[in-house]
Amino acid sequence: MTAERAFRIERADITDYQMFADIIQTVWNALDKKEWFVADNAEYTYEMLQSGRGMGYKAVDSNTGMTAGVFMAVIPGISRENLGRDAGMGDQELSLVAHMDSVAILPEYRGYKLQYRLMQTAEGDLREKGFRYLLCTVHPDNRYSRDNIVSQGYKSVAVKEKYGGYMREIFLKRIG
Repeated sequence: MTAERAFRIERADITDYQMFADIIQTVWNALDKKEWFVADNAEYTYEMLQSGRGMGYKAVDSNTGMTAGVFMAVIPGISRENLGRDAGMGDQELSLVAHMDSVAILPEYRGYKLQYRLMQTAEGDLREKGFRYLLCTVHPDNRYSRDNIVSQGYKSVAVKEKYGGYMREIFLKRIG
């Protein structure tokens, strides 16, 4: 890592949906263990950004203007997909849940703590909007993402099959 590299975290808008999908696909293609990451596609990303049920963030290299990584937070409401159900939450709590959904950092930009910075920026925005519970999933063997999540104060609440049969550890962080 070089000291000259600086990044800014920006909110994404609807026009960024394809770029999000492209970065996510690039990261997924480079993975040795594909089961560690369920890649969101362009349609999903577009729907989340367009509907307001998702908040996108991008880490931009300040020197080049290139996007180094992306992150999506999702507001599940009280839907069946709300991970709060896996943590034993009731309907009143479920309405205060946000999912720290997907993060993808291009390989050449790893080592700059961009996952951490993206998630922290989203956490601040979600707290301001009144959300109190952040949940996310990580493949149990993905120690890199797991360590990052734990270092941000998330606690493991369950290990279950999610996303059509993928084993995931579910993490919860209370922010209010």
